[in-house]
Amino acid sequence: MIKQSRAILWLMTILILLLAACAPMQQGTAPAEEAAPAAEAAVTEAPAEEPTSDIGSADHPIKVFFVPSVDAQVIVSGGEIMANALNEATGLNFEVSVPTSYAATIEEMCASPTDSMGFIPGLGYVLANQLCGVDVAYKAVRFGNDVYWAQILVPRDGDIQSLADLNGKKWAYPDAGSTSGYLAILPLFAENGIEPGETLEAGGHTGAVRAVYNGEADFASTFFSPPLKPEGEEPWAPGDDPDIPADLVDSCAPNEDGSRLMCGGWRVLDARANLREEAPDVIQKVKILALSPAIPNDTLSFGPDFPQDLRDQIVAALADFAGTEAWNESIGNQDFYGWTGINPATDAEYDVVRQMIESSGLTLEDLGQ
Repeated sequence: MIKQSRAILWLMTILILLLAACAPMQQGTAPAEEAAPAAEAAVTEAPAEEPTSDIGSADHPIKVFFVPSVDAQVIVSGGEIMANALNEATGLNFEVSVPTSYAATIEEMCASPTDSMGFIPGLGYVLANQLCGVDVAYKAVRFGNDVYWAQILVPRDGDIQSLADLNGKKWAYPDAGSTSGYLAILPLFAENGIEPGETLEAGGHTGAVRAVYNGEADFASTFFSPPLKPEGEEPWAPGDDPDIPADLVDSCAPNEDGSRLMCGGWRVLDARANLREEAPDVIQKVKILALSPAIPNDTLSFGPDFPQDLRDQIVAALADFAGTEAWNESIGNQDFYGWTGINPATDAEYDVVRQMIESSGLTLEDLGQ
């Protein structure tokens, strides 16, 4: 009975194939021996007529993640300006999000491999790259520099005068997933035999500065960007004093509209500038003790399976957006991430971050906890 059923099924299959082969002959367009290849061609070509992806549609917007290194409201409002500009340039739809931590940002990108892009620092990128293959496309430029540094901040009138004085002191840092706020400081501690005492995770670079300003911590680690010197003067270079000249410190204050922290003709661009409205005398109260070695700047990275054609459209549109005034109301705003431009980036450039992790004695898995 089973053999008979199989025979019937086989005969029906042959009959269907014969009918399909005969269909073109009914239209009088080809002889019988050419009908089968025509049918095969139709089968081969059919999938091309179907939409390959709805990523970027109104129903499936591209997820844009920003790490919470500064005030989340500033990020959301500035991120929306960027999303609207990219939408106008590409026709794609974007959804801006600020996860609760650096680690959460990485988790979100790995959970959305086909439709996510993230503005994440070097450590976050290296971790995400190892965990799930997140891929870097661009790195930030800040006033001509596509590298940056970590800084250690201490009270200006305190008793901490050297790295050795940090032993046993309370340390405030933005987030354990921050490259400049945490990772880049660990080799300095190791090289100088420093063992901090109590620690405070401040929730962002501004929070870490605030902790020193308010006396909630003895020192803090945050990002450093060189001060912008007056036009006509030689720009800051590695090896120069990272802080504002002593004779200008008393003059430091926000400008008239509060958008900049100025010291005479010098403009402060490190993390202290983000506290300028809340604490106009932050430079008088908080000084830079030391810097780390250079670190490649923050990244724009994409999920591991993000469609290449959409990625190409987005990075081209972002490069154009960087040349507009709206850029300065978005990621170029000093209260946001302070990017003044973007440069192409490669994975190999972030090997220095991998080396920092190795020299610190930690593993990527440890940092991802």
